[in-house]
Amino acid sequence: MFLNQEIIRKKRNGDALSAQEIEFFVAGITTGATTEGQIAALAMAVYFNDMNMDERVAFTLAMRDSGQVMEWRSLDLPGPVLDKHSTGGVGDVVSLMLGPMIAACGGFVPMISGRGLGHTGGTLDKFDSIPGYCTVPDPALFRKVVREVGVAIIGQTAELAPADKRFYSIRDTTATVESVAMITGSILSKKLSAGLDALVMDVKVGTGAFMPSFEKSVELAESIVAVGNGAGTRTSAILTDMNESLGPVAGNALEVRLAMDYLTGRSRPARLHEVTMALCAEMLVLGGLAATEADARVRLQAGLDSGNAAERFARMVFALGGPADLVERPDAYLEQAPIMLPVPSLQGGFATATDCRSLGLAVVSLGGGRRRPEDPIDFAVGLSHLAELGQPLAVGEPLAMVHARTQAAADQAVREVQAAYQIGAVAAAPNPVTYRTIRP
Repeated sequence: MFLNQEIIRKKRNGDALSAQEIEFFVAGITTGATTEGQIAALAMAVYFNDMNMDERVAFTLAMRDSGQVMEWRSLDLPGPVLDKHSTGGVGDVVSLMLGPMIAACGGFVPMISGRGLGHTGGTLDKFDSIPGYCTVPDPALFRKVVREVGVAIIGQTAELAPADKRFYSIRDTTATVESVAMITGSILSKKLSAGLDALVMDVKVGTGAFMPSFEKSVELAESIVAVGNGAGTRTSAILTDMNESLGPVAGNALEVRLAMDYLTGRSRPARLHEVTMALCAEMLVLGGLAATEADARVRLQAGLDSGNAAERFARMVFALGGPADLVERPDAYLEQAPIMLPVPSLQGGFATATDCRSLGLAVVSLGGGRRRPEDPIDFAVGLSHLAELGQPLAVGEPLAMVHARTQAAADQAVREVQAAYQIGAVAAAPNPVTYRTIRP
């Protein structure tokens, strides 16, 4: 029998906790036996004294096992169950293409996604902009869509990792979010509750990234790879650039359009394509569906060229309650903002840097994101045609297009986008799209 205060004292003093102590404490988070004050105290003790890898694995598994863990064996799927998770950013629409592309190559993707908070967009909010699409289907429908289509992108249900939900909200209000050990447990407990064979992590680096520095991003990626594999799921991570918006658009309905343009081949922006292909290829290799990265890329391109990936997306949308012809007729279903305004560049030269976080916050102030979890979202608003770094610009040439509900909001967004870009006389060397891959 353990006592929560003794577990807290042990961690406060800098000692390592046993797996049994961690399991006991986490079990109480779900039942209510562990109080809010105790959770806050342990979070602060971990924030200052950290957890070793064994503790992190035990913590992740205890959080995962606090609720339902999905199993897919009984479905006899003819391929591996795969997923990816991104630490979030601006214009990061990868999930919407990646799921269907992996399905077209023989993988099964039960993707459980989150909503946007702060400057980062959420995959779930993008799907909410599709009329009729159900982001919280009952478990039987979720399983059916994964089996028949190969991909289903839905929201976190109350049954998955409930301890994390309570633990996270207390970390959020006690200034203990930034602990790499606890971030690792939070991300992986939710992802591993989906019963995956393999997971690829997209860890962002740069001004729009969740982690404040390149070193912290590497630390998080290494922690996730070590803990994921320690918890029995093949896991690797790719560090990708978030010093500018990943796609040329940011905003929910705008990003859904971009994803469909990408899948059908109408438009494939280069940076977005490279990150999507890199993550997909890593998933196929990790899941045993391709022998090498080169082989994986050939298969992925074939899935795009044949129309198979676009068809999977359309089938998923329809199976989860959305319109059958969304891909062919996006204008009939996706809301469009009444006001479109170009953002004139105030000087001539080259786009040398962006404060990517500020671009995300400009979307939030248009109404396209949340300041608090309960805030409603305007799906139509956002930014499009964002100038890429290195792009030459004349005075008055547009840095972006603002899509707004009101003139006042549009004018404010114009000023925010202008402030987020630095224009210089010399074109800077482009940032790498992917920095490095971390494997076990």
